[in-house]
Amino acid sequence: MPNRLIHALSPYLLQHAHNPVDWYPWGKEAWKKAKAEHKPIFLSIGYAACHWCHVMAHESFEDEAIADLLNRHFVNIKVDREEHPEVDEIYMHAVVALTDQGGWPLSVFLTPELKPFYGGTYFPPQRRYQLPSFREVLEAIIRLWRDERQRLQESSEQIYVYLRASQPNLESEQAFTPSSKMLDEAVLKLAQEFDWKHGGWGKAPKFPQAMLLDFLLRRAYRGDRLALDMAKRTLDAMAQGGMYDLLGGGFARYSTDETWTIPHFEKMLYDNALLARNYLHAYLLTQDQSYRRIAIETLEFMRRELASSERFEGFYSSLDADVDGVEGRYYVWTLAEIESVLDAAEAQAGRPTPLRWFDLFRQAFHHEGDVQFEGGILLKRKADDNQLAQRYGLPEHEIRAMLEEIQSALFAARRNRVMPLVDDKVLLFWNGLALGVFSEVAIFLGVNGYAQFAEEFTSFLLTQLYSEQGLLRVYRRGMAQHPASLADYASLALGLLHLYQCTFNPRWYQIARQLVDKAVRLFQRPEGGFFDTQAARDDLIIRPMQIQDLATPSGNSMMAMCLVVLSALSGNQEYRLLAEKSLALIQPYLDYPTAIGNWLSLMDMLAHPLYEVAILGDTSHPEFQRMLEIVRTRYRPDIVLAASPYPTDAEAPELLRQREPIDRQPTAYVCQQFVCHAPSRSASELQAMLQQPTNRPTEV
Repeated sequence: MPNRLIHALSPYLLQHAHNPVDWYPWGKEAWKKAKAEHKPIFLSIGYAACHWCHVMAHESFEDEAIADLLNRHFVNIKVDREEHPEVDEIYMHAVVALTDQGGWPLSVFLTPELKPFYGGTYFPPQRRYQLPSFREVLEAIIRLWRDERQRLQESSEQIYVYLRASQPNLESEQAFTPSSKMLDEAVLKLAQEFDWKHGGWGKAPKFPQAMLLDFLLRRAYRGDRLALDMAKRTLDAMAQGGMYDLLGGGFARYSTDETWTIPHFEKMLYDNALLARNYLHAYLLTQDQSYRRIAIETLEFMRRELASSERFEGFYSSLDADVDGVEGRYYVWTLAEIESVLDAAEAQAGRPTPLRWFDLFRQAFHHEGDVQFEGGILLKRKADDNQLAQRYGLPEHEIRAMLEEIQSALFAARRNRVMPLVDDKVLLFWNGLALGVFSEVAIFLGVNGYAQFAEEFTSFLLTQLYSEQGLLRVYRRGMAQHPASLADYASLALGLLHLYQCTFNPRWYQIARQLVDKAVRLFQRPEGGFFDTQAARDDLIIRPMQIQDLATPSGNSMMAMCLVVLSALSGNQEYRLLAEKSLALIQPYLDYPTAIGNWLSLMDMLAHPLYEVAILGDTSHPEFQRMLEIVRTRYRPDIVLAASPYPTDAEAPELLRQREPIDRQPTAYVCQQFVCHAPSRSASELQAMLQQPTNRPTEV
């Protein structure tokens, strides 16, 4: 018989709907039962693509004896961390404080008042990995709850006091003005922690750190060669395979080793949206075509495998790491399989080739003595196109064409395998990130259809997750639920601002501004910054306020970015003042730049005056298009752009108001920090106004 989770919207909860554990979803029914029966709560938090969540579910939650212990002595609550990030944030903080480590599955024991007194992550069915068995943990908690309940309640009260005390306290903090010197120091700190051999930061497991990469690319634009070196080394290392899927595009969540070779195979929407943006910006900065290719391949992976093939209803959350309980099975090959596939595909091509495809494959992808995974190999680049062209004495474009045929043949063969399960819930936060990068790719690369897709994508989000009462966080199969968080509002507003600068449809600007104004009312904390939730809630022991940029940018850093861009487009300096006030939040973290990647990009925006560019006139005029091209050809993180035909729409950004084309010719207005240049009627004049930073190497 299914348990209460059978009625859940979340695929993760539905995965546990047939456990013998008497699971409750997060809600009042469970809390009332715990209080009425004076039982502790066992809270289990995970997500659908989590490998170790599946392992613990199979080992423990499907075990009748374990389930009996849980059902008799606890009230058991299962939470999808992606549906309730605020719940996960609170109890993850508690577990990290208790054990000095965190992760998923998150296993926490609470009093009926929802205060934690003990916790951990994965617990095995028998003692191993220097961990007690889950049964031992349960039996110890049962005994202590029976015999030493007062002690556990005192412990829970101490943890509660710690959680409250660890909330950001801005009353004694002084606002500060970011400077280039501060940002140079942040780059040097990142360089000291950088893995100069393999790229990235830290040992295994190694995460992509997309927000740090974007900050480094911003500094590289300012002329910082050290920042560019770190960014390129990391982007190149990740692109070689393992972490990056060389056949289907898209990035895994992290690497289990420090060489980016063996990934943890789950693929998350947020990672791919953020990393696609990294590669787009790297291409615009360096003109390296491989970065352009990876950005587009990643977005195409998202459209193909993280969205419905029938009717687009937003991007899904993730692809599972496992197939039939085996991690990575979908991605692993044997050499015999590859040889068979490539020989058949080459024969089917029916034309002579300069060399055998399988031989080229081995030179391009196969590393003798590679670490094997589950009895097979993962594809990883061994030699680049230029090296192969020199080896075989062939033009590079011919090598590239054969490699594309090889990859296409292997991809088609892989599609015949059982595919990983998809978590098909649509999260507003992560979809806002996706909207932003699709809009940017449409702006800078002009990929056919991307601008129209971004507008249709936006219309879906606004139809399904937007109402006069406010935004909702989660959508799945025609149903939306859960009031949106700060991160949801900020992410969608940023995506809309990118979309406005792509299409110049004033509707997107107006909705973004309305969302930001509403978010300020719902989330603002008077002394600075924003809460993550709309109000104090009886299901949360504290009102959380995430500051650090972790796997995703924090709602606070995204909201501050929205405010800066809106200030430039609207001329309303109150927006910028709110953003600057938020900066006081990160002063305790300035010595730990890996924790504030998105904040560092915001500091870069504030340390250097933005160019506010307004272009008016006949949009079909060649000079109007040349002016747009000046702004959109290269990476320019220091420009906020508005454009319009004349007369200007009443809903257009204020940056365009009370300005008109001179002599009926397309005209560009450029302002910077309250100082405006004379209007320009040519693309060459506009280019001269938009002076790029002079190159300056960072001194080490």
